[in-house]
Amino acid sequence: MTPTVVSDGWEYDLGNGMGILPRFDGDKGENKKPADPGGPQVSVQAVAQQAVKRLSLPKPVIHTSPGEDYVQVVHVPTWMWVERSTWEPVSASAAVEGVSVKATARPRTVVWSMGEGGQVVCRGPGTPYSDAYSPKASSPDCGYTYQRASLSAPGRAYRVSVQVTWDVEWQGGGKSGVVPGLVMAAQRRLVVDEVQTVVTR
Repeated sequence: MTPTVVSDGWEYDLGNGMGILPRFDGDKGENKKPADPGGPQVSVQAVAQQAVKRLSLPKPVIHTSPGEDYVQVVHVPTWMWVERSTWEPVSASAAVEGVSVKATARPRTVVWSMGEGGQVVCRGPGTPYSDAYSPKASSPDCGYTYQRASLSAPGRAYRVSVQVTWDVEWQGGGKSGVVPGLVMAAQRRLVVDEVQTVVTR
């Protein structure tokens, strides 16, 4: 379930993401000043909301090593990362009655829920595994080591979910603001098994 952000503002849905457009000082009715007849007839916050809604945030693409279509191994490090093309700033603009606002979203964190109860918070997209690393090495920035096989899980696999949190900065019409906590999510199944060691004499 996508988390809902609670704030003194407007809640809105951005595809699979949720966020809050913050209020400005004086937005509340008891403090609202009469509109300037010579000024713009549309509020900057309304245009900012349109710009934020036009953001097309990418859904994260999950990668692991061992590969997500292969079996993960208990007590062996699993590397995780999201497609780097989904980790770039995204911008959108809106203009109404001479008021123009540009909004730019940037990914902040990735939360991996690993299915067996463990959770990993990564501050970046993660490092793709390559032959330059030892097979026994742990990821330098986004990894997890399973402690239990998934044989008793539904479908004999863990349901792994990823949530990427984005923060939006916008400016225009002589104002600026931040919209925190837009979330884009993805999930997939991972099979985890144990490797038995055979001792020969």
